[in-house]
Amino acid sequence: MKRSTVPVVLSAVALLLAGCGGGGSSSVASGGKTVVDGGTFTMALPTDPGNLDPGSSAGTQLFTISQFAYDRLLAVDAGSGEIQPQLAESWKSAGKTVTLTLKPGITCSDGTPLKASDVVANLDYVADPANKSPFLGVFYPAGAKASADDAARSVTVKLAADAPFVLNGLASLPIICAAGLADHKSLATTSQGTGPYELTKATPGSEYTYKIRDGYTWGPDGATTATAGMPDTVVVKVVQNETTAANLLLSGSLNAAQIIGPDAKRLDQAGLFSAPASGLAGEQWFNHDQARKTSDEAVRQALTQALDLNQLAKVLTSGTGKPATTLAAADPTACPGDSTTGKLPGPDPAAAKAALAAAGVTKLSFVYENSGGAGVTAAAELAVQQWKAAGVEVTAKGQGGTAIQQTIFGSTDWDIAWLTLNVSSPDQLVPFFSGPNALDGGTNFSAIKNDAYDAGVAAAGQESGSAGCAAWLKAESELMSAADVVPFASSVAKTYGKKAEFATPGQIIPTSIRMLAQ
Repeated sequence: MKRSTVPVVLSAVALLLAGCGGGGSSSVASGGKTVVDGGTFTMALPTDPGNLDPGSSAGTQLFTISQFAYDRLLAVDAGSGEIQPQLAESWKSAGKTVTLTLKPGITCSDGTPLKASDVVANLDYVADPANKSPFLGVFYPAGAKASADDAARSVTVKLAADAPFVLNGLASLPIICAAGLADHKSLATTSQGTGPYELTKATPGSEYTYKIRDGYTWGPDGATTATAGMPDTVVVKVVQNETTAANLLLSGSLNAAQIIGPDAKRLDQAGLFSAPASGLAGEQWFNHDQARKTSDEAVRQALTQALDLNQLAKVLTSGTGKPATTLAAADPTACPGDSTTGKLPGPDPAAAKAALAAAGVTKLSFVYENSGGAGVTAAAELAVQQWKAAGVEVTAKGQGGTAIQQTIFGSTDWDIAWLTLNVSSPDQLVPFFSGPNALDGGTNFSAIKNDAYDAGVAAAGQESGSAGCAAWLKAESELMSAADVVPFASSVAKTYGKKAEFATPGQIIPTSIRMLAQ
């Protein structure tokens, strides 16, 4: 999963794209620049999002595309991290009860009003283990029960246990309208949401087209689609090669693309607009299934010792990254701090070689997400060389976001994996580090069992919000001490714009897009 604010999860084909940022008349000035109404905003995705049902996956590409058509109950201020209204105009959290009041006049893309009971139907769908929602325990606490009062436009959630960041989770949960809930299969290629745009064309593997919705007034911070400069049409194109995406930006054939590899330097030199987002760039996982050599902590420690993590981080991020300090590192970070320093073994190839030989480790498989640019592939090749020097033949396979999710959650046929889970609050990671594994229908795809981490999570959950951050960071440290997960690089990813400006973090916020005359 390429970096995201989710809170989760996702290059060789060059596509020739037609022009973008089309017609429309000049309008009011914004920050000294002239905005243009009625244009087309064309953006790139590095891999295809697959099934467009927003509840089917926590992958980055799907999150990026789904927010055009689907709103959340709440929003999070990118600077302060404070909870803000979106579909809900007000909320109250007291003990284990959360009450939200919806804004009046919210409508779905099919014209029907969004009711409180529709929101509860969304929450109930996620809460039902039979649906195997990737959001259960991540954005919506397990065991929670929701009820609605349609007349009062209110939704009440009763929590089964303490959930200090429950509002942050609700700010990431896409809300599907009644027609979509009644027919989830239809959402693979159509949209049924309350968002500012509606999906009008889906060509898997190529492009997706969204049209603006008139009368949309309930966006974050009071955003509406009547705002001057918002595009009438959004076209999302799959551009797998990052250099190709950079060239298309410079030529004006794209209005936006996230570029994190060496091509970012020439875009900066060209003076393109960019919106930054911090998060993890390198994160190493091990398969803890008992049939795997990597289930042995001594093996995981040795495989980590075999690597020069600082060198890998530099290659991965083209020299722009820094060591990772937390696991929940996406902006705005709920618990800033340091849970990693001194917890991971330093490079010691000789010790690693001896330990791996003693454990009888000679061959391993390695999968990595290759949609993060050329630096990821180069770093993966370097890691394979360093493991080889420690006496282990590691077979590497680069995969796109959808494919690697299938590998880790479906076949589970892997020993080592590189993929980044980027979330902003540490509680959203708990299902990935504990509980049922992927084969048992859970989110814990590595099958991690760390009693010290589980105890730390239980203690952290007794505190409210940021008051528990020290406990959360201590719990994370237990994962690093056991080499259950190895975060080795963080960076600031930039989404570049040409003839358009917008806000992030993570994915582009649809209501922030402004088309520019120049």
